[in-house]
Amino acid sequence: MSKGVKVAVIGGVFAVMVGGAGYGAYNIMSALNGGGATGAAGPAPVQSGPPSADEVEETTKKFFAAWEKGQAAQAAAFTNNDTAAERVLTSYGEGAHITGVKITPGSASGATVPFSVKAKVSYGGKSKALDYRSELTVVRGLTTGKALVDWEPTVIHPELKRDDTLVTGEAASPPIEAVDRNGTVLTKEKYPSLGPILDSLRDKYGDKAGGEAGVELAIRHADESPDTSLLTLAKGKPGKLETTLSASVQAAAEKAVKQYAQSSVVALKPSTGEVLAVANHRDDAWNAAFEGKVAPGSTMKIITAAMLIDNGVTSMNGPAPCPPTAMWQSQTFKNLTGLEPDESANATLANGFMRSCNTAFIKLVDEDPLTDASLTAEAEERFGLGRDWKTGITSFDGSVPASTGPDRAANAIGQGQVQMNPLNMASVTATAITGRFRQPYLVARDLDDRPFATADGLRASTAAQLKQMMRLTATASQGTAVQAMSGLGGDIGAKTGSAEVDGKATSDSWFTGFRDDVAAAAMSQQGGHGGDAAGPIVAAVLRASG
Repeated sequence: MSKGVKVAVIGGVFAVMVGGAGYGAYNIMSALNGGGATGAAGPAPVQSGPPSADEVEETTKKFFAAWEKGQAAQAAAFTNNDTAAERVLTSYGEGAHITGVKITPGSASGATVPFSVKAKVSYGGKSKALDYRSELTVVRGLTTGKALVDWEPTVIHPELKRDDTLVTGEAASPPIEAVDRNGTVLTKEKYPSLGPILDSLRDKYGDKAGGEAGVELAIRHADESPDTSLLTLAKGKPGKLETTLSASVQAAAEKAVKQYAQSSVVALKPSTGEVLAVANHRDDAWNAAFEGKVAPGSTMKIITAAMLIDNGVTSMNGPAPCPPTAMWQSQTFKNLTGLEPDESANATLANGFMRSCNTAFIKLVDEDPLTDASLTAEAEERFGLGRDWKTGITSFDGSVPASTGPDRAANAIGQGQVQMNPLNMASVTATAITGRFRQPYLVARDLDDRPFATADGLRASTAAQLKQMMRLTATASQGTAVQAMSGLGGDIGAKTGSAEVDGKATSDSWFTGFRDDVAAAAMSQQGGHGGDAAGPIVAAVLRASG
């Protein structure tokens, strides 16, 4: 074909256009593109703006109708992510064996429509009614302009997360009857934040506890975390699993964290390492108490003080001036607003500890014989952090990396690269007041013969000084923990912490303390100063342990 000739094959029509062919060629292409010879209007413009009330109602109605009929592909086509939606809707019918679906929409609030679902789950000759509530939101499709259901797995079930599926069949693990240290049964209904923990214990110890699996509807999680049971069609035989938890302390922990958003707490026995309570109040239902990885603020000064004492830099009653600012390798560090500086001869480590003076610690971390790795060694060798704890469920055991530059100073006051959670800080307190590291645990080690982490612990003199400084912080007039710990009897001590977070106007609130043979630690993300949120949580838990 000669130069300048273009060929178009459209719907079986073969059109030849020669350069300069003029009106005839234009007319053919115009017709093929849907335009007329007189320049008729092109495709209608894509709609924009929020969907109207009529569009919300119509889209919702069509989506529900296809869902009720088990038409996964058709229902998914009414969403803005048909691939992901079809996969979940297919699992709803084929994997979860859910039939007889009846969806009743509630009154729309703008583009959001609440609804209730009634259905039946059948498997292996067993059937049971399924009843739950959820909601959806209708949005405008970005490219089509159509009103579509904004796809989220929670549309299909409120507990579904991304890439999760629904399954019905023999349970992956036999059920367990978890009991506390005194034989009290622990359920997720009575202790809601134990839900994920009980699922984890069932997944790991169901076979070892002597139970038999039943038949259930469950959520199979894409991250390989334990299945979440939604409905039991045939009960299995639960095996009894003894835990170290205390029902009374757990109840207090559950109540305390509910008072503050994004909060977590752990309580344990310093003399044994047994975990007495673990509770979380979070939007994501995550066990941040055991798995969190965030800066612990000035609660870290317990470990830093131990490092200073163990390396002969100073002692509890040794000098530790508290200037307004401290410079470390071109970075300036300050104290919390309102903290009065003290550069007198009477400024001691104990004074800086109980008032939580940042500069007092930073001025000392470059003293001989300290190195970039000294704080790491103290954390790991003395306090057992970073040593692969085997608590019985998934947990993070802290990280204090050897750091250079400004992070070496920042690490010393619980910022920089240090990462902790309430489990770690409760353990740090337990080691500080007893001098021995005892790895925390929820389930006895002899159930699965798992190895426990070990560490050297502290010299008796170091532990005695740390315990006394924590006592002063909780009882002396200048102590930052006095208000939170007021009214508690027995031998008490504490340390407060506020951790700054990039991009957040409010700091994370941290607090760790002890009362006799119970240590507890809490964090409340964006909760403010240590005594504002985390302090009352810890105090409530310690009060219940008496």
